[in-house]
Amino acid sequence: MGVTIIKPICNLETVKDGRGGIFTWLPKEPLVEFNMLYFNPGKVRGFHFHPEFIEYLLVVNGNGTLVYRENAKDKKTEQFIHLSKGICTRTDKNTYHTVYAITEMTIVAMLTKRWDHSNPPIIKVED
Repeated sequence: MGVTIIKPICNLETVKDGRGGIFTWLPKEPLVEFNMLYFNPGKVRGFHFHPEFIEYLLVVNGNGTLVYRENAKDKKTEQFIHLSKGICTRTDKNTYHTVYAITEMTIVAMLTKRWDHSNPPIIKVED
């Protein structure tokens, strides 16, 4: 159970040729759904977990913090990852987590099982 940062690979020729660059993230498992999430500054999605799927988050704009816990009710187990453009995370099933937006943020969430095919897709935890 936990959250990891997925580092991209890059063919440096795509940077050296002056046109920009191509960065590639390789998920461990197949992804079946993509969602665009918009966050307003200072807002929180709330602590929750997903019992039926692994969630990948790719930050495409803005800054924030992903906070997660090994034990939902024990703040002493809290850890965090600073989120900024290009950071990609992988959150295991049943990992308690939330995103705190520092600035306006846009994140692409990618799931290993369709949201509407999960029962339930999310379980919220009182903080």
